[in-house]
Amino acid sequence: MSQKFLLVGVMALVCLSCKQEMAKKLLENKRPNILFIMSDDHAIQALSAYGHPISQLAPTPNIDRIAKNGALFTQSFVTNSICGPSRAVILTGKHSHINGFRQNGDHFDGNQPTLPKMLKQSGYQTTIVGKWHLHGYPQGFDYWKIIVDQGNYYNPDFIENGDTTRIEGYATDIITRDALSWLKDKRNDSLPFFLMVHHKAPHRNWMPALRHTNKYDSIQFPLPETYFPNFQDQQAAREQLQTIYEDMYEGHDLKMTLELDNVELAHNPWKTDFERMSPEQRKAWDETYKEKNNDFHQAGLRGRDLAEWKGQRYIRDYIATIAALDEGVGKLLDYLENNGLDENTLVVYTSDQGFYLGEKGWFDKRFMYEESFGTPLLMQLPGTIAPNQKVKALVQNLDFAQTFLDFAGVTETDFEMQGKSFKGLLDGSLEEDDFRDVVYYHYYDYPAFHMVKKHYGIRTKRYKLIHFYDDIDTWEFYDLKKDPKEMYNAINDDVYSKTINRMHKKLDSVQKHYKVTEREFEKAPKEKIKRAYEQFDKLRGKPAL
Repeated sequence: MSQKFLLVGVMALVCLSCKQEMAKKLLENKRPNILFIMSDDHAIQALSAYGHPISQLAPTPNIDRIAKNGALFTQSFVTNSICGPSRAVILTGKHSHINGFRQNGDHFDGNQPTLPKMLKQSGYQTTIVGKWHLHGYPQGFDYWKIIVDQGNYYNPDFIENGDTTRIEGYATDIITRDALSWLKDKRNDSLPFFLMVHHKAPHRNWMPALRHTNKYDSIQFPLPETYFPNFQDQQAAREQLQTIYEDMYEGHDLKMTLELDNVELAHNPWKTDFERMSPEQRKAWDETYKEKNNDFHQAGLRGRDLAEWKGQRYIRDYIATIAALDEGVGKLLDYLENNGLDENTLVVYTSDQGFYLGEKGWFDKRFMYEESFGTPLLMQLPGTIAPNQKVKALVQNLDFAQTFLDFAGVTETDFEMQGKSFKGLLDGSLEEDDFRDVVYYHYYDYPAFHMVKKHYGIRTKRYKLIHFYDDIDTWEFYDLKKDPKEMYNAINDDVYSKTINRMHKKLDSVQKHYKVTEREFEKAPKEKIKRAYEQFDKLRGKPAL
């Protein structure tokens, strides 16, 4: 080979190397896209990356991809375990008493500063598709298409540009399709994007897609050791109305029928979820449930056996509802990868709170106990977040806004948030022990569904202190190292007296820091509580079986 050709070859290699280096630097300096995927009531126990026995029988391979590509948080918590308030906290980076949305039924002040508004002002294209559940229309988004109120699994109503349209199909698939459609057809590729994909699934009443209705019928899921609890010194736990085998509606929740060979549902006070199905959808649904309901009727179960059967039916439907959700996440990840967007997109998967899968006999959330207080959180961003990373620091949904703004390079805002950016935990610039030593929680929604008492408290890495108030006044304390299932209230145990005193002082300090005032401890009128119990007794009806 002549020197001339050799020189040309060397120069070509140098140029190629330079281009690669320049492309790498451009990527490093480019603000990342943010894809925020949030499900509704997705229990950590039902996400296989976390390793719970239930999830190992029903894996979530696509959501797990985010953990393999990036980080899984093992101590991620919410500030208020209920749908609307959790969403308001994420949008504002402020506790419920500051952003004004304390409980479902409140009206969110959309005029206040929010995360999407800040990102939009800084040059991001902002979008939300799926569940909103905050009353009024979203602000701060270039595009939005939201499900009406709580939404329905089949043929849900959506609002777009103020117009409401019923869309035939399955909610999870529709929301996934809308997100992909926006990425393909509405995204401005010259701007970074912030896309919030908010799913209804797996919220009550856990209706799987037709392709998944029998997916786990042959699986015997393990019921928790605490499925039949004995609550001692736990008055609030004893007085709740969210026990699977006592408080679920046989027809609406458990899809049980009136009798053998009859597809008519048993107790079903909220009829719209099934009545809005098309004749074809309902026929397919009834066919998939008829055989297993007939098996139940022929078994003649009673007492403990019936309670355990209800637990199995609930978990099977709940887990099957997640199947379409996992598929949808996989389609979004595939699109990013196939279109070269994955390298510069921060992908976040979380839920608006945790959920009970039979622990203490319960479904739903609300309590400050671990299953509902904790929430899954997985994040990936190649080059910034190392793969297969586990983050053990105490983080909350209160921190999301500041963290995303930090990733977007927005370090100064025109409003004060109460969270902390945990970007440093992901890029290695911050040690876990230096991030936070305590998290604060406050639940207000009483009297309301499930009649969980108002309460507030703090959690450190090992201990938890809770005060239940309103028509009761009780304290609970847990050593999470020795009692991870939180079945022993050690508030009167002399062994912990000094620790409990320190926790009380820490609680006072935290409430002062977060500007909690006496208004947050107001009690509901006794007559209102009485009417609520009567209302829920009436709604519950007499058990059909």
